[in-house]
Amino acid sequence: MKYRINRKTGDRISEIGIGSSYMFGAGMEEAVRALRRAADGGINYFDLAAGDGTTFPIYGEALHDLRKNIYFQIHFGADYTNGAYGWSLELDTIKRSVEKQLKELRTDYIDYGFIHCQDEIADWETYLKNGVYDYILQLKKAGVVRHIGLSSHTPAVIHRILDEAEVDMLMFSVNPAYDYGQGEYANGSVDERSAVYRRCEKEGIGISVMKPFSGGQLLDAAQSPFGRALTQYQCIRYCLDKPGVLTVLPGAQSTREVETLLAYYDQPEEATDYSVIGSFAPPQASGKCVYCNHCKPCPAGIDIGLVNKYYDLARAGDAMAVEHYRTLEKNAADCIGCGHCDSRCPFSVAQSRRMQTIREYMDHGN
Repeated sequence: MKYRINRKTGDRISEIGIGSSYMFGAGMEEAVRALRRAADGGINYFDLAAGDGTTFPIYGEALHDLRKNIYFQIHFGADYTNGAYGWSLELDTIKRSVEKQLKELRTDYIDYGFIHCQDEIADWETYLKNGVYDYILQLKKAGVVRHIGLSSHTPAVIHRILDEAEVDMLMFSVNPAYDYGQGEYANGSVDERSAVYRRCEKEGIGISVMKPFSGGQLLDAAQSPFGRALTQYQCIRYCLDKPGVLTVLPGAQSTREVETLLAYYDQPEEATDYSVIGSFAPPQASGKCVYCNHCKPCPAGIDIGLVNKYYDLARAGDAMAVEHYRTLEKNAADCIGCGHCDSRCPFSVAQSRRMQTIREYMDHGN
């Protein structure tokens, strides 16, 4: 397992986590085995926007003795007072649901208390009016909530809340379908969604990824909006290559499914290469580097994807990106203009010309 640091909190978080939307379907015995295997494999981050309230006793049984070594995302607005998942903006309902979850998880604190599922500006305004956000802040002051998170599918709403609230982690739906305007939660344009990634990276707000497989549609050619299937490993790498992303949270409900996720690190480079998405990316994505590194190997030894990422972040105002760029062993100044990258880029990026632009900006623009 590999880990990334949340710069806002200092937490060391596993690149692969577990989503709990359908964990309850496995039943207590198998679900407990799956969660223990995940923890044994180094997974330490678990999202608890569960599909059913019976999930929480399962987690309590499986992980209570490992509590100090793991992180829970708990959602203030996911309502389990009647058992099944519901969504609420009512303070008293949310209080009862959170108290129930804590009891069944066998814990007295929440690592990341999430402002839950804010997809409309009206949701946020109601959340504030009803005192739910103030309640989270009270629990943080009391030490019950360690850090504050936000879950949303909508870039415009995300920016509004980041402007107004204290947020340490964003839960965002990240996958090629949504990023390219395909699917139920494909909110925002290519550029608007990219701006979310870059803002989070700039401000040190970690991103935990929900729906990395677009609800499973991307894994099935018959259901994929592109008419072509991707693998879990291609989708996971796609997410991890995005600025700001700390952890990807696929759903799992069996030991076998957990083993499949853990095998990500055993895959050869070609098994995680997602550059095929360049063949069905929309016109507005053409000419924009997605850091897939399909252009490797560079004859001059430049990590072209990383150079592009730092440049895009620097253009968004991230001073740290400039410093990171300048510490690279090879950067845009080392480009020999051979055109190898241009011929291999599936997104039609003129990388050799872009290297000149990056060199000028990084050397003289800052």
